[in-house]
Amino acid sequence: MRICVIFNPAARGNKARHFSRWLDGVAAECTLKPTTGPNDARQLAAEAVRENFDLVVAAGGDGTVNEVLNGIGDVPDGFGRARLGVLPLGTVNVFARELNLPLRLEAAWEVLRRGRELNIDLPVVEFSANGKTERRYFAQLAGAGLDARAVEMVSWQLKKKTGPLAYVVAGFQALAERQPKITVHADGREISGELVLVGNGKFYGGTVAVFPAADLGNGVLEVCVFPRVNLWRLLRCVPGLLVAKKLPENLVRRVGAARLELTSETPVAFELDGEWIGRLPAVFSVEPKKLRVVVP
Repeated sequence: MRICVIFNPAARGNKARHFSRWLDGVAAECTLKPTTGPNDARQLAAEAVRENFDLVVAAGGDGTVNEVLNGIGDVPDGFGRARLGVLPLGTVNVFARELNLPLRLEAAWEVLRRGRELNIDLPVVEFSANGKTERRYFAQLAGAGLDARAVEMVSWQLKKKTGPLAYVVAGFQALAERQPKITVHADGREISGELVLVGNGKFYGGTVAVFPAADLGNGVLEVCVFPRVNLWRLLRCVPGLLVAKKLPENLVRRVGAARLELTSETPVAFELDGEWIGRLPAVFSVEPKKLRVVVP
């Protein structure tokens, strides 16, 4: 099996330093492709598929996973030619947790070397940007409204220093703004709210099961709609999130669909896998069991 590992050599923190030392020990077992800037991981992943690597590994957080995923998809029949692997190095690593991957580097590498292949659903979104239609894949989660606005506003200098706390700070900043209404159009139904989350897997932000009914292989995206978003309503969610790791169901509305559209009367940001992407409207759909991943 030919393995290509895509990583950011400029990453900082204890995980990154440990990874840098660890690379010397596995360099003989794989080909290393370091990134040099934003979106570089996507180009390197496409290059790896064209070079006939069997396993293309995203070494990083969910943003790196998303770039590598889209790079594989940029090549005709890329998902048929290569599998996606994950070495969790980033701030949160939600997709790694969804796949039940060990977060310890050495154990995760053993999974990639000896694990089994699993076919899971591949979500995709279509939207307009700069006058043309864009198409992007995502692995775990999409969001429109407050969380996407927070991602857009996050201070990357603060993120380097404090990790996930930077998102909390940006979240409070976004909460101080007016929250526009978003409408979900799915299976002939319309649901409106100020925050919409779309899940392929169960987790949001690491360990919180925002989508308890989600299944990576059932051909359905789970949608969680918050009709109103303000500080009081978010505080009401805290006890359930801390104790039960889930949302109070009386504060949200849900729908599951293979295809859905999000619209808004004013510009609203949306994100994929924790990375700001663009603005609504956007159409979400799923390609059943198209993505091949390596799991324990």
